[in-house]
Amino acid sequence: MSELSRIGITIPTELLDQFDRAISAKDYASRSEAVRDMIRDTLIQKSVGEGRGEVIGTLTLVYDHHARQLSEKLTGMQHQHHSQIVSTVHVHLDHHNCLEVIILRGRGSDIQAIANGLIATKGVRHGKLTVTSASA
Repeated sequence: MSELSRIGITIPTELLDQFDRAISAKDYASRSEAVRDMIRDTLIQKSVGEGRGEVIGTLTLVYDHHARQLSEKLTGMQHQHHSQIVSTVHVHLDHHNCLEVIILRGRGSDIQAIANGLIATKGVRHGKLTVTSASA
C-alpha cells in the first residue's frame, strides 16, 4: 500500500452536512474515501482536457432511429474511429427511440472529440460521455 498523508480542511458546517448526506447515500465507508474518489475524478477529468494518457470512456446516446439516415451517419462516424471504439451496444427503447452505448479507449482529447462529434449529430436527442482511467 502507498504511503498516506493526513490533511486538515476547514469548511462551513452546512457544507459538511450536505457532503455527509451525499456520501452516505453512496455508501462510502468514510469521508476520506469519498474525498480520495473526488480527487481521482478531478485528475482524470483534467487528463482528458489536457489530452494526456489513455482513458476509457462510455458514450451513451439516445436518438430517433426514424431520423433520416441517422443510423447510417452514426455507424459511419464510428467506423472512422474504429481504433478507438472497443464495442457498442444497441438497444431499442420503443418504436422511435434507440439507446446506444459506445465504449471508447484512447487519448483523452481524442475520445472527447469523437464523443462531441457523435453527440452533435442532428437527430441525437441526448448524449453523455463518462471517462475513467485504468491508472485511477
